[in-house]
Parts: sequence; C-alpha cells; structure tokens
Amino acid sequence: MRRGLTVLMLAIGLAACEGGGDPVEQALRDASAERQAAATRTTAEIEATRPVRGTDQAYVEAAIEEHRDAIANAEASLKASSDPALRQLAERTIETRRAEIAALQAWKPAVPTGE
Repeated sequence: MRRGLTVLMLAIGLAACEGGGDPVEQALRDASAERQAAATRTTAEIEATRPVRGTDQAYVEAAIEEHRDAIANAEASLKASSDPALRQLAERTIETRRAEIAALQAWKPAVPTGE
C-alpha cells in the first residue's frame, strides 16, 4: 500500500512539472528551440532576398526551347499552307521568335550571386 502511494505521489510530482522532466533540462530545451526558431527565421529572411542561383538561367533556357518549338511549328505551317494570312502569320512568328531567341541568348545576369 505504502509503495503504491509513493509511486502515485512521484507520478503526480512529475506531472506537475511542465514538460514532465527536470525543470533545468526543460528550460535548456526551450531556450534551444527558441534559438533554432530565430536562426530559421533569419535564414529564411536572407534566402528570400537573395536571387536564387539558376532560376533565371532555367527560365532563359526554357523560353529559348519554347521559341524554337514555335519556329518549327510555324515553318511546318509555311510548308503545308497556301492561305496567305496564315503564311504571313507564320512568317511573323518566325521573325519575332528568332529575335527573342537572340535577346535571350545575349542575356547576362544583372546581379552576380557570388556563388
């Protein structure tokens, strides 16, 4: 009986401590969690302001590929169509897309990332 009462008192005592353990260890864990959260926020803020390396280059490469596909489709339309309006549209597409490809190929990053 006495042993059961002692165990019950210990369980109640542990439950009364916030976190269920040593208060010093709990305070250390809380402080560590706060420092980690602050460091994570700081890192996220820095990352949000830094240009992502490769994102711009990936866009340029994808846009060039898209323009090349459009040129290929327009050239196929030129070969297959006898409609003057459609042929004119295809020729304009080819001309415009080639100019855009040249501009994209000449692009250089405005802000060096330092990486």
